[in-house]
Amino acid sequence: MAALHLSVQRALARDASAGLPRRPDFLRWARAALQQDAEVSIRLVGEAEGRSLNSEYRGKDYATNVLSFAYGEGEDMPLPEGMPLVGDLVLCAPVVAAEAAAQGKPLLWHYAHLVVHGMLHLQGYDHQDDGEAAEMEGLERDILAGLGIPDPYADPKLENPGA
Repeated sequence: MAALHLSVQRALARDASAGLPRRPDFLRWARAALQQDAEVSIRLVGEAEGRSLNSEYRGKDYATNVLSFAYGEGEDMPLPEGMPLVGDLVLCAPVVAAEAAAQGKPLLWHYAHLVVHGMLHLQGYDHQDDGEAAEMEGLERDILAGLGIPDPYADPKLENPGA
């Protein structure tokens, strides 16, 4: 099993932190997706910080659910061979909550999916074309199934017609 050093930061008002996952949840989800030793920080942010980061790093003027930053990737000074993966995930709590509600899924399941998704990005997976997307989504489904979480890409209304 790969070693993981995980830091969790909550950059949210106390009243905005209700119902958020706890560090053991994040640790379990991140470990499930990990294929190599890593040092990862997960930062939970509000909409203003999420929007600012998405604008600065992706040129998109809105808050998104998850951003991933892998250190050494595409930089002039890549990490030395054999060094653990080092990266950050930024999760925008209001966006994650709104998406979970809109998709009719438990909030913790959606957080689990986004942590797995972000961890795969940190390890070099992407979804820029159909082939990459199929590979990444397949890994996400398998990892989440191992955590007891159903397919995040399935339409919940098809799964639960009465919902």
